[in-house]
Amino acid sequence: MTFAWPWMLLSLLAVPLLLAGYRRLVRRQDERRDQLASMGLVVHARNHRTASRGRRTRHLAPALLLGALTLLLVALARPEATVADPRREGTVVLAFDVSTSMGATDLRPTRMEAAKAAARGFVSRQPASIRVGVVAFGESGVIALQPSTDQAQVLAAIDRLAPQGGTAVGRGILTSLTAIAGRPIVASESPTPGELEGADVGYYGSAAVVLLSDGENTSDPDPLSLAELASVAGVRIHPIGLGSPEGTVLEVDGFSVATALDEQLLREIASTTDGTYYRAADAAALADVYDSIELDWTAQTRRIEVTAVLAGAAALLLLAGVIVSLVRTGRVV
Repeated sequence: MTFAWPWMLLSLLAVPLLLAGYRRLVRRQDERRDQLASMGLVVHARNHRTASRGRRTRHLAPALLLGALTLLLVALARPEATVADPRREGTVVLAFDVSTSMGATDLRPTRMEAAKAAARGFVSRQPASIRVGVVAFGESGVIALQPSTDQAQVLAAIDRLAPQGGTAVGRGILTSLTAIAGRPIVASESPTPGELEGADVGYYGSAAVVLLSDGENTSDPDPLSLAELASVAGVRIHPIGLGSPEGTVLEVDGFSVATALDEQLLREIASTTDGTYYRAADAAALADVYDSIELDWTAQTRRIEVTAVLAGAAALLLLAGVIVSLVRTGRVV
C-alpha cells in the first residue's frame, strides 16, 4: 500500500498518546473505586467470573472508538492499493474479401453486406484495449485502416468497402500480417517460396485475423504458404465462409458468373494457423461467429485510492463502539 500524502501519517502519533491517557484514566478510576470500596461506599462484583466479564466489556467500546480513529487518521494520508485489472488485449484484423463474387445474394442481402453488418456489431462490442484493423483484398490487398482503438474510424472503413475484381486470398493474409506488424513482411505482393522462407516475421501471439471470404481463390500468392507464415508469427486466422456450397449465379457486366463457397481452402488455412473455420449460413450465424473469437486475457496492475474504504470501515467501528457503550453504560462516552 502506498500513500498520496504520506506526511499525514504523522497524525498517528496521537494514537499511542490517547492510549496512554486512557490507561491512566482507567488506573485512576480503579484506585478511586478501591478507596470508596474500603469505606463501604461501593460494592465489588460478587464473583470472579462477573468481575472478569466486566473488565473485558469495559474496554470494548473505547477499543472500537480508538480503532475508528486510527483508520480515519490513515485515511487522511489517501492510501492507494495496487490491484490486478483483468482485460482483453490484442489486435484483430478484419480481412474482407471484396471480389465481385461477394455481391452474390445467397447470403442476404448480399455476402458483402451481411459480412459488414456482423463486423459492425463485433466492433461495437470490443473493449477499448482491443485494436481493430480493416483489410480489403481482391486481386490485390489494401490496408483500409491500420489497427486502431478508434471504433468510429473502424466502422467508417468497413462502410467504404465495395465488391470488385477477382480474389487473391493469399494477398489478403499477407496484407493482414503487414497491418499487424506495422511494416512490410516481404518486399513484393507476390512473394516466391524462397522469399517467404527468409521473411523476417516477428511474433504476434496476441493478434488474430478474421478472414471473411467465399474461398474462391483466383490468383497468386499461394494462400497456404502465407498461412504457414502467419503460423510462424503466432497469428491465428479464423476464416469465415460466406455463401453456400451449392452456389448461385451472379450477373456481372451482362455476363452470368457462377460462384460457390469453397470451404476446403478456408478449412486448411484455419488448420495451419491453429484457428477455427466457421460457416456463416446467414447474418445471425455470422454474428455468433464473431462472439466466439477469443483474445488473450492479461492482468495489468493499477493503483486505486482506498480512502473511502477505510473511512467506511472507521464509520462501522465508530457505530459499533457507540452501540456497545450505550448498552453497557446508557451513554455514548
